[in-house]
Amino acid sequence: MFIVIGLLIIAIGAFCQSSSYVPINKIQKWSWESFWLVQGVFAWLLFPLLGALLAVPQGHGLFEIYLQHPKESLLTMLFGALWGVGGLTFGLSMRYLGVALGQSIALGTCSALGAILGPVFTGKADTLTGAVIVGVVVMLVGIAIIGIAGAMKSAALPEEEKKKAVKDFNFGKGIVVALLSGFMSACFNIGLSFGEALHWEETGEIFRTLPATLLVTIGGFITNAAYCLFQNAKNKSFKDYADGKLWARNILFCALAGLLWYSQFFGLSLGKGFLGGSAVLLTFSWCILMSLDIVFSNVWGIILKEWKGLSFKTIAVLLAGLAILVFSTFLPQLLEH
Repeated sequence: MFIVIGLLIIAIGAFCQSSSYVPINKIQKWSWESFWLVQGVFAWLLFPLLGALLAVPQGHGLFEIYLQHPKESLLTMLFGALWGVGGLTFGLSMRYLGVALGQSIALGTCSALGAILGPVFTGKADTLTGAVIVGVVVMLVGIAIIGIAGAMKSAALPEEEKKKAVKDFNFGKGIVVALLSGFMSACFNIGLSFGEALHWEETGEIFRTLPATLLVTIGGFITNAAYCLFQNAKNKSFKDYADGKLWARNILFCALAGLLWYSQFFGLSLGKGFLGGSAVLLTFSWCILMSLDIVFSNVWGIILKEWKGLSFKTIAVLLAGLAILVFSTFLPQLLEH
């Protein structure tokens, strides 16, 4: 029962993350770099800070744990900065491929590499059991099938129809950007792996990873903020921040997007607190989150009509890939028994 609760919490977080790009579409008249920076303040600073504070026992301070483990803290933040590069290219992958396909390719690559490289980099490769490896492989099969559906979509639709669904659709450029995004985004889980020591013994299991999550997102914010401010200067878009008439609306939607985005890692932390009885699912939890992110992002892709007008065969291939992804989230636990 605890495992079911844990998986349900992770699924809710994944649904929230997949929904985070919907409020961004409501932002008016701001350039990409302006709204990306402002939503990042909420997604990567404010809400992670509030989450991390939940993990601080009475009588202690948040930065106390970082000072006690300086090496782990620096490595966690460093990989967060590398993840930030993935975050930048993640937005571009959706620009060229759409919410559904862009998130599928980027998050799929991120999921597999993050699950494997995290334990390897931290000397815990023994946690990568056969069941976990099989789960990762099956998940990659599902991603590949979704990619095939994307290629079929690219071949079937005339250029004007592609532009209606995704304004800047470019399958070739999008695939390259999405794979780069997935590779760099895997650094998030590597950062969390280095940050496993960043907790107090008194901290409850459900909040245990939140201080490390904060350091990863701070590192990512630094990377993204530097790029966005550079683009503000290059494109002369600093004026976006001076338009007081738009602040109330745009800040509201940026905050909502940030909250929804952060919910995935808050949910991951809470969910893992209920998975303590299964070492396999704890190791595979990153893949579970990413797989469900992909499933829900494709649901949004259907809602946003990114797959409209395609043949039954293309839709069937897409649904087959999604079904395999869902199955992969349970497979390691089934193999262990």
